[in-house]
Amino acid sequence: MVLHQDCTNRKDKLDILMRRIRVVVFLAGLVAASSLAAEEPLTVSAITAQTTVSTRNISLTGEIVARDTLTLSFLSGGRIASIEVREGDVVAAGDVLARTTSIQQEQALRAARAGVSTATADRDQAREDLRRQDALLERGATTRVARDSAADQSRVKDGVLAQALADLALAEKALEDTVILAPQSATVTARFVEPGQVIGAVQPVIELALGGAVDAVFDVPESLLTSTHAVATVRLAPLDIPQQEFFGTVREVSPLVDPATGTVAVKVQIDEKPAGVEYGDAVRGSTIESTARRIVLPYRAMSVSENGPAVWVIDPETMRVSLHQITVDRYETGIILVAGGLDEGALVVTAGAQLLYPDRLVRIHAETSQ
Repeated sequence: MVLHQDCTNRKDKLDILMRRIRVVVFLAGLVAASSLAAEEPLTVSAITAQTTVSTRNISLTGEIVARDTLTLSFLSGGRIASIEVREGDVVAAGDVLARTTSIQQEQALRAARAGVSTATADRDQAREDLRRQDALLERGATTRVARDSAADQSRVKDGVLAQALADLALAEKALEDTVILAPQSATVTARFVEPGQVIGAVQPVIELALGGAVDAVFDVPESLLTSTHAVATVRLAPLDIPQQEFFGTVREVSPLVDPATGTVAVKVQIDEKPAGVEYGDAVRGSTIESTARRIVLPYRAMSVSENGPAVWVIDPETMRVSLHQITVDRYETGIILVAGGLDEGALVVTAGAQLLYPDRLVRIHAETSQ
C-alpha cells in the first residue's frame, strides 16, 4: 500500500511539472511572438525634402476712389434747406449743389441795402451843404467856421456810407454762403447731410471727384508689408465682373498704421479706367510674390510635439524614425513651407505618421511627390 501511494504521488508531481513546463513554453512563445511583432516594420509613405523657390498669390479687396477729391461745406452753420444732387451725379461749374435756410441772411441784406440808401442820401445832402457853404463864403455871407463844419459833416457822411457799403458786401457774402456751387465740372462721390439737418460751420456736406483719374485703395495688413518685397504692378478686377482684368501700379503707401484695424492704406494708380468701373466699386487686387527658398511638404506630413510643429524623419541606414522639430514659414492650401529644422534630402514620413513613435522600424511603401 505504501509503495502504491508513493508511485501515485510521484505521478501527480510529474504531471504538475509537465503542465508548468508547457505553460512556461507557451508564455515564452507569446513573448517571442510579441518581440517579433514589435520588430515588424511599419509600412509608410515618405518624401525626400527638397528646397524650392516658393511663390504665393496675395489677394486683397479694395475700393475704386477718385485720385483728386474736394470736400465742400458751408462757412456758417444752419439748417439744410435742400441738397440738389445725389451720389454719382455729374455737375458743371456753377451748378447749385446745396442750400441752407437763408431767412436771416436775406433780412440782413435788406437792412444793409436800406442802410446804404440812407447813407447815400445823407452823404449827398452833406456834399450839397458843403457846396452851399463854399458859395456863401466866397460872397462873404457866411463864416469860415460854418464852412469848415459843413466840410467835417461831409467827411463823416462819406465814412458812414463806406461802412454801409462794407456791411452790404458782408450781407451779400453771407447770403452767397448759404449756397454751395460746383467750382468746376466734377462727379459727386458722397453727400454727408440730408435736408432738415442742422449743421455746424465747415461741416462736410458734399464730396466731389475732380477729373477722371482714379485709384484703387486697399487696407493692407502691416505684417504683409514687412514680410514681402516691394510690389510694383497689381492685377485688378471688379468683384462684379471678375473676368474684366486691368492693371495698376502702387502709387502711395501710407506712413501710418490705422490703430483700429492694424492696416496700412495703399493706393494703386489706375492709368486707364475700364468701362463700367465707377467710384465706390469693390475691386480685387492680386499679385504673385516669389519668396526665399523653402522646403515644401504636404500638409499630411506634419505632426506635433510638446514644442510645436514637427515631422517624422527616417534614418535611411537603420530605417528607424525620429521626431524633428520644425519652424513653419507659412501654411498654404494642402502644403506647409518649412523655414528651419529640416535638412534638404531628409526622408520625411507623409502617411502613417499617426502610428509612429521614436525609433520605430519602418519600411517605405512609396515615395510621394510634392
